[in-house]
Amino acid sequence: MQQQRIVSRFAIAAALAIGIVGVAGGAYAQSNGLPPVHQQGAVSFTSGGVGQDESTAFQRSESAWPLALRFTGAGGEFLADVHVHITDTNGTDVLKTDARGPYMLVKLPAGHYTVHASYQGKEDARTVTVPAKGGVKAAFTWTAQ
Repeated sequence: MQQQRIVSRFAIAAALAIGIVGVAGGAYAQSNGLPPVHQQGAVSFTSGGVGQDESTAFQRSESAWPLALRFTGAGGEFLADVHVHITDTNGTDVLKTDARGPYMLVKLPAGHYTVHASYQGKEDARTVTVPAKGGVKAAFTWTAQ
């Protein structure tokens, strides 16, 4: 009976320790201040930047992502709800999503891509080359309708 209690206490202690590490790991993953990362096929991305803290987190994190996008109006105001469509050199869809704020960070393999962005019915496109090391930035600006 004594040995069973020791094993049970050990099992409880181990389970609690694993739970604490799991919670701490989750907190650490989000400690960079960015919104959650989403996955679409082989591509990871996050978007946002509404508010000073989140905007600063995006600016601070840009260098760790292969592609950094920014969406603004003619007066420099930040835009959200921009439809983003990225294709590879064969015209194959790589990512289709809507930006939840003025910044979008995208992890995709090195290569040549076309980034199509549309806001309130106006589309713009940029050709980007994502390097094997480092990253590239593209900025989109829309004038008032």
